[in-house]
Amino acid sequence: MIEPVTLQYETAVDIGFKAIPALTIVAMMVLFLGVGYFFRVAAVDDLWVAGRSIGAIENGMAIGANWMSAASYLGVAALIATAGYYGLGFVVGWTTGYFILLIFMAAQFRRFGKYTAPDFVGDRFYSNYARGIAAFVTLVIAFVYAIGQGSGMGLMAQYILGLSYEAGVILFMGVTIVYVALSGMLGATKNMALQYVILILAFLLGLYVVGWSQGWSTVMPYLEAGAQTELLIEEFHAQFAEPFAAESFYMWMALVVSLILGTCGLPHVLVRFYTVDNERTARWSTVWGLFFICLLYWGTATYAVFGGLLYEEPVSGDETAVTAGAEDTFMNMPGADGDALVALTVQLADMPEWLVGIVAAGAVAAALATTAGLFVSASSAAAHDIYTNLYKTEATQREQMAVGRTTILVIGILVTLIALNPPALIGELVAMSFAIAACVFFPVFFLGLWWENATQEGAIAGMLVGILVSFGAIANDTAIPMYTGVEGAFSTTLAAYVPGLGSALVGVPVVFAVIIVVSLVTESPPEHVKRLVRQCHSPKPMDKMDAAEDVAADGGTTTDD
Repeated sequence: MIEPVTLQYETAVDIGFKAIPALTIVAMMVLFLGVGYFFRVAAVDDLWVAGRSIGAIENGMAIGANWMSAASYLGVAALIATAGYYGLGFVVGWTTGYFILLIFMAAQFRRFGKYTAPDFVGDRFYSNYARGIAAFVTLVIAFVYAIGQGSGMGLMAQYILGLSYEAGVILFMGVTIVYVALSGMLGATKNMALQYVILILAFLLGLYVVGWSQGWSTVMPYLEAGAQTELLIEEFHAQFAEPFAAESFYMWMALVVSLILGTCGLPHVLVRFYTVDNERTARWSTVWGLFFICLLYWGTATYAVFGGLLYEEPVSGDETAVTAGAEDTFMNMPGADGDALVALTVQLADMPEWLVGIVAAGAVAAALATTAGLFVSASSAAAHDIYTNLYKTEATQREQMAVGRTTILVIGILVTLIALNPPALIGELVAMSFAIAACVFFPVFFLGLWWENATQEGAIAGMLVGILVSFGAIANDTAIPMYTGVEGAFSTTLAAYVPGLGSALVGVPVVFAVIIVVSLVTESPPEHVKRLVRQCHSPKPMDKMDAAEDVAADGGTTTDD
């Protein structure tokens, strides 16, 4: 029997080794490693884009698993519980972005027909310099995003295995590194489909059982939690539902805009459209992905309400079990309690230990799925976009795969080290990567697909400005205070108008303006590039495995369709 260890933070979570949940986790790890081995890859098509062989439903499940990170599974419920209406902005932003992807980008990206997001930037803007900037930002986004996943893994390892937070991060990140390096995008996609099934069943099982056991809900807890929400507001914290009590209207809008547009700029999400054989499958992948995502997101607010009530009035009657470190109400719960709220809700409802562990295991599956997608996008940026396209154009497949796997190892180690002492809550860390993606990538992707006169000079200038705005905002109100001991933001004025979590509200319009102005005063793109853009919008259906470049090379359309 493993003796429970002291948590990194004071918390209400009942940590310690739990046999059935631990066996569940071990079985999951063995399954994922087995799938990775069975679908191990030997070709770059399989490593980067799964041989473009993934169907719409399977890709939709992979999108859902890729999206349902530890931030979504654990962090969103925590953010709603501790920030109320402001926290709801995370659900609004992260869901709405998929509608823009569906309407404006999914099919067009698949038609362009490349391997990676930097690949698109480099070819669309006919510039290796633009490709290099895009590859660098892809690595940064994967790094920041994955830190939050490592944090979630560590918290769940404490609860399930009784390990220290640090040991949990190292263990689970190690497993992820091994199976992603082995299997690439093909095996990662197969695993993501499995991981989605595991995480959504675990999430919904906890939600329904808590509702039934407390007499709060029956068949639709999403719609039946109104009375509990009202009780939570009236009895414990009216601020929970006040629109702009936690943050101002401006900050709420800044957050939502950053999350919406960041969704459309995340490289590990966009690459999913390259894993299918044509644009119709890309569209349906997005529809299925949105459905699978909504199954979970719709429940996060309900978990926040159920968890909030149980945190205030534990059904066990043991007040000391949940007040450790709490100052006033559930909205002031310690960070470790907040980030573990989904599992904590089931625990506080006096459910069996094994059931709570199953819910926690779903969080591990969510973190592993997202981390796998991030590692694949990072490895492709390094091996395909930097090593092959910028350094050694004649690189063999063997060399590319070696560089890709080395990148997975290196970025995995770096993420693990930072995740041992993360600079923010899980949801906040992920939101920072969205702000970067929104400022740097969304304007370049959108104009690159929809305006044939956008030039390489405009794209490069726009990405550099986006880097300045987003990186500067995060450094100002998060990185500098965390690692220098400065109280609050370095510049309070900058933080008030360009917050690290919401820099896109200012950054995206500025970057759009920069790209447009610079493009208008520089030389127009070559004709073959314009043909590529036009082919991305051709009404003629694509053949399987076809791409705009194939058609354009044969002459393509020389006028708008």
